[in-house]
Amino acid sequence: MANIASAKKRARQTIKRTLHNNKIKSQVRYSIKKFSEAISTADSEQIQASLREAIKTIDKAASNGVIHKNAAARKKSSLYKKLSQLNNAS
Repeated sequence: MANIASAKKRARQTIKRTLHNNKIKSQVRYSIKKFSEAISTADSEQIQASLREAIKTIDKAASNGVIHKNAAARKKSSLYKKLSQLNNAS
């Protein structure tokens, strides 16, 4: 445990920041999962809505520095790729 006041404060901030980042990462995973579930239903309105929500969540996480911008681009690319494969199959 830290003895210096500034080190104690940094430890508190790290804990708070970690909880916040984990919450946002969880939201990203949840929105991607919802998109995958929407694809399995093949309801185009639901697919479009869940895609918009997933992209929005990923962009927010990247803009706040929770995930790297390249990781966000990779996640979005994979979502668009899944959508494209679905459209080409039908």
